[in-house]
Amino acid sequence: MSSMIAFGPVPSRRLGHSLGINNIPPKICTYSCVYCQLGRTKKMQVERSMFYNPQKILRDVQDKVKKVKEIGDPIDYLTFVPDGEPTLDINLAYEIDLLKSLGIKIAVISNGSLIWREDVREALMKADWVSLKIDSVQEEFWRKINRPYGTLQLSSIQQGMFEFARAYKGELVTETMLVRTVNDSEDGLGKIADLLARLRPDRAYLSIPTRPPAEEWAQPPNEEIINQAYHILNERIDQVEYLIGYEGNDFAFTGNVEEDLLSITAVHPMREEAVSDLLARAGGDWSVIHRLIDRGQLIETKYKGRKFYMRRLPARCTGGG
Repeated sequence: MSSMIAFGPVPSRRLGHSLGINNIPPKICTYSCVYCQLGRTKKMQVERSMFYNPQKILRDVQDKVKKVKEIGDPIDYLTFVPDGEPTLDINLAYEIDLLKSLGIKIAVISNGSLIWREDVREALMKADWVSLKIDSVQEEFWRKINRPYGTLQLSSIQQGMFEFARAYKGELVTETMLVRTVNDSEDGLGKIADLLARLRPDRAYLSIPTRPPAEEWAQPPNEEIINQAYHILNERIDQVEYLIGYEGNDFAFTGNVEEDLLSITAVHPMREEAVSDLLARAGGDWSVIHRLIDRGQLIETKYKGRKFYMRRLPARCTGGG
């Protein structure tokens, strides 16, 4: 059981070296998202319950932290990232308080579905870093993608997010999973951008299905659409990043211009002139770009008449769609 509750640390572009805490048995959730890599939800519920004894969670995490430190590996965050929705755990606030004794920052990756509840907001307030899911702000597409528990109301969830964001002192991020032909239209993305402009997260992530999804038809949009999505959001909020499965030396200028280009364009599309500047600083020329394109590692795309370069998407999910 110990290995099931505390795992890692795993490398995370969002959180550095993240030690995971699996505080929900698989797979109990408020959603049954079509893209979930864990498959369809086995038990849907919205009632908060006790799943594991908080003292056991503390002991398991303590043991894992001790072992990691003994081998000299770093831990940047203790992250509640379970096989279900972490805020279903009625003891979440108490568990965060217990874990603070370890002196490591605490993160919670939530779908946000229960944030309309005051007790859930109070629990999340205790964390240093919170991620909330915003796949659509339109009822029809929210239900199609996230397949929420029947009593959940999108308007209440959104209102809870606003209340939380106004009071929260930690780092708030959002994540939007793009599913081809469902929530990737210009109009739908514009509505998400409008909500994010009001929510004002510290960072907004755009992600795509990169592992086999619960439903075969839940496939990623093409690179042109992903590039468009980035710019639509970036016009309304400052910090937008891709989260498309590439774990590399993000933003590190290594002296290897190919690695530098691929690490940067996995997070942000680069304008043509920015690529030129980087090539000039590195003593390279456009043959580097042509080589990466020929290898299928980089693509050229356009937005509003300008050329952009982005890392090609990871291997796509197989299946229909």
